[in-house]
Amino acid sequence: MARRGSRRRSLKRGATGTPAKEERGWFARLFRRLALSGLVAAALGLVFLGLAVAFAARSLPSYGELRATQNAQTIVVRARDGTQIVELGPSFGKWLNSNEIPEVMKEAMVAVEDRRFRSHFGVDPIGLARATYVWATGTKRFGATSTITQQLARNIFLNSNRTFDRKLREAVLAMALESKFSKEQILELYLNKVYFGGGAYGIDSASRKFFSHPATDLSTAEAAIIAGLVKAPSRYSPTADVQAAVSRANVVLRLMREQDRISAGEADVDISAVKLKEDKAQNSVRYFTDWALPQLDLLLPETFEPIEVWTTIDIGMQQAGTAAIKANVPGNTQGALVSLDRDGAILAMVGGTDYVSTSYNRATDAQRQPGSAFKLFVYLAALEAGYTPEDRVKDVPVTIDGWSPRNSGGSYAGEMDVRTAFAYSKNTVAAQLGNEVGFGTVASMARRFGITSPISTFPSMVLGSSEVRLIDMTRAFASVSEGGVSVEPYGIVKVTTAGGDVLYQHEAARRTQLVPEYVAAGITDLLQTAVNTGTGRAAQIGRPVAGKTGTTSSNKDGWFVGFSSGITTGVWMGRDDAKAVAGLQGGRAPAQAFAAFMRYAVKDRPVTKFDTELQLPEWQLEPDEEYYYGDPEDYYYVDEQGNLIEPGRIQPAPGTLPFPVEGENIPGVQPRREGDPVPGGDEAPPAASDDFLNRATGRNPATIRIQPGVPRRGVQPGQGEQPPPPRQPN
Repeated sequence: MARRGSRRRSLKRGATGTPAKEERGWFARLFRRLALSGLVAAALGLVFLGLAVAFAARSLPSYGELRATQNAQTIVVRARDGTQIVELGPSFGKWLNSNEIPEVMKEAMVAVEDRRFRSHFGVDPIGLARATYVWATGTKRFGATSTITQQLARNIFLNSNRTFDRKLREAVLAMALESKFSKEQILELYLNKVYFGGGAYGIDSASRKFFSHPATDLSTAEAAIIAGLVKAPSRYSPTADVQAAVSRANVVLRLMREQDRISAGEADVDISAVKLKEDKAQNSVRYFTDWALPQLDLLLPETFEPIEVWTTIDIGMQQAGTAAIKANVPGNTQGALVSLDRDGAILAMVGGTDYVSTSYNRATDAQRQPGSAFKLFVYLAALEAGYTPEDRVKDVPVTIDGWSPRNSGGSYAGEMDVRTAFAYSKNTVAAQLGNEVGFGTVASMARRFGITSPISTFPSMVLGSSEVRLIDMTRAFASVSEGGVSVEPYGIVKVTTAGGDVLYQHEAARRTQLVPEYVAAGITDLLQTAVNTGTGRAAQIGRPVAGKTGTTSSNKDGWFVGFSSGITTGVWMGRDDAKAVAGLQGGRAPAQAFAAFMRYAVKDRPVTKFDTELQLPEWQLEPDEEYYYGDPEDYYYVDEQGNLIEPGRIQPAPGTLPFPVEGENIPGVQPRREGDPVPGGDEAPPAASDDFLNRATGRNPATIRIQPGVPRRGVQPGQGEQPPPPRQPN
């Protein structure tokens, strides 16, 4: 019996020898301990959360202080006549009290952003539980929807980083807001501070921006559009994508109807019939503001108060420039325009055909080959070296260091004057002139006139193979228009506070004589002829115009830059990918766009004739070596090596005189000894070789081969705009 009882007790033992009853008791004790620990931890968590909320609530600003805070600086940009162009930065509109906000606006926002707003304590437990379930059972990441109170806390106190720490602080602040302010106060703060896109903060600013009236007059459809913006202001903005805004507003109306916030009749509205305000902030003037406003960092001390920026832009000219580019640019092609007043004030700036599609500013940032427009600097250097518009040159085939430029028509016109060679954009003449004066001299001339991009000194540079910016080329032509005096482009006249205090006032830049007046008069003569009878005839506007066309290889770029009545305008057209454009030539679409713009730009200005009378200096009229020992002219410049250069003076080697004095040796020439042939006598050697005379007189019109750097006075001209060859490696 004792053995059978012992066996029955052994059958009741577990596998480990512990009785089953004791095993169940152990698990029960463990569960109770865990539950108790969880309750203790939860209680401690609630205590700490309560303390955190209480501490945050005590630290919150007062309601009046929250109303007064603004998040960033507002900048109002004005045109030259004081007209407001655009308002950038945050716009807060008028603060609306809760009883001034239309009820339909409140209901629309609650319906789409936080349907349980009036029942939760700052954090929505139901929404949080649903988000947790979706995350735990699916593939979507955890992303609980923030309540209106949480969004308000984030907008006022935090940033938008998606971190657990930020979400936790957001929840604490939301509960603190709920404990300190009423639901109506929170909703009032939210609707007056939430961001709706385009710089608009608050429903009143959004209503004025999109519908041109205050928020107190919002209709049901307009309220639905505004409420739909909060989720993604840039995506659903009615000025950027009307269809997206309408679709989103219909979602808001559906939610309002499902939640019984509006009747079926109120929900049945035509959103697409809402009249939207034209968004001037997205027109072409933004090319200008994007260029000008970053300069404020250098012009102003650090300030966060609202400011007004008074600019040089002429609204009418800006619109005329935009229309001229759009009307004349070839299909699938971009265009740009810059117009300067005689003091450098930017009157119009168009950086592309459509700012909304692409904000890239081709007027200030793009670097493109200028083609024959670059000949401005070649002929400036030649005129400074002693050429005049009447000097004779020849258009014949020429080879310079293995490079043989050709004219666009493939023909050569023979002898002509400099004026004609420039007017018909003869490439062979430009090549020979550049070789004679020196390609480095041409590059220095371009630098002198404001070209800031790299310039090569290969022979092909005379045909515009180096890339330049449109604003720089326009600046160079403006300096010619001003008689060879430097012009500095600027766009900001003054900056004031909202109260009228002047923070910055533009001061005229120091002006420098870049070339003598007779050189400026000579190049103006050439530029005027190019428009009157040459490649720029399409730029004529019924009054004196001076300018130059430019076309690059395979018609990839077309240029026209010119001036009239004190206004200088540059036009460029081409593709951003630098592909060829059929029929694109500087003398066609760019010149036509120039003419269309300039007819409007100069309509209120008096007709002025150009000063093309050449008052040549004595050294050029009557060469006399004694002149070189006289007083220097008051014009000079410094070359790239820092040497002082004066026009008409041959620069001597260090330690030598510019011209030999009678009785002294000439460098490189043996002195005449007794018994040597007397100059002019029977045994005197010829003054020049037969080969030189043949080439100088044109008796041997074969192709001329020139060694770079060898100066020649009787260079040969060329005709027709010739696209420059591909840029050679440096």
